[in-house]
Amino acid sequence: MNKYIFHDALFSDQDLSYISKVFDTKAEPNDGFYSLTSPQLVELSAVRQALNCDVSRLPDHFDGQQVRLIVTDMDSTLISIECIDEIADMLGIKPKVSSITEAAMRGELNFEESLTQRVALLKGLPVGELQRVYDERLKLNPGAEKLNDYLKQSKIKLALVSGGFTFFTEKLKNRLNLDYTLANTLEVADGCLTGAVEGDIVGAQSKADLLLALSKELGLAQHQVIAMGDGANDLLMMNCAGLSVAYHAKPTVQAQTDIQLNHRGLDAVVDLLKA
Repeated sequence: MNKYIFHDALFSDQDLSYISKVFDTKAEPNDGFYSLTSPQLVELSAVRQALNCDVSRLPDHFDGQQVRLIVTDMDSTLISIECIDEIADMLGIKPKVSSITEAAMRGELNFEESLTQRVALLKGLPVGELQRVYDERLKLNPGAEKLNDYLKQSKIKLALVSGGFTFFTEKLKNRLNLDYTLANTLEVADGCLTGAVEGDIVGAQSKADLLLALSKELGLAQHQVIAMGDGANDLLMMNCAGLSVAYHAKPTVQAQTDIQLNHRGLDAVVDLLKA
């Protein structure tokens, strides 16, 4: 049997009739979404287009009630911006840096090399400009606070792992009372960025390693962990999780993950946990 989640609470009678016809069973309303169990293994792209909403099929082994850890990317996942691109904008070089970021997120460039290249372009920027990025441009993606509140109520740990920078992950940790964070530290000298990162770069392998280390520390099996991201450098950690969620992600990421969210905000993850 296959369990399907329809991440929408407002379906017309016509929509519900369409679902019944395609899945050979009725969708039942739940707390903010619809769900059903069907023997039909349905190709979902046409269904998503017809209903104009996210539709998910849960893996057989997945039980949202058993999840105890979510590991999420930061840039373009928990938050709406790519921080390094907005930092670059303070120097007037956003297009140059953004093009490298996009290629890295599509998996066309080695992430560690691309980060080194991008950070080098930031040399000389006063560190105070990072605060401007946080104050003026950093926004949580829709549903982030609702998801975080639900995780706190359900005693599910949340780890924020990023190929971005500790300047932002630490502020988000304090703001949202996150359980764990991991990111790169920008090197600063005389109040300005040096164009280098301190220590080893946090990339794809570092993200996966943290997920595995936290799973071991918390005594969790793979099926109790969700990993979420949008870029190619998130795929390694996603492969280590019991459920992988692509959030408004690059095509190469969507093609390799269990769940694809392209319409709803981050609170759609709550549907997966409740289903």
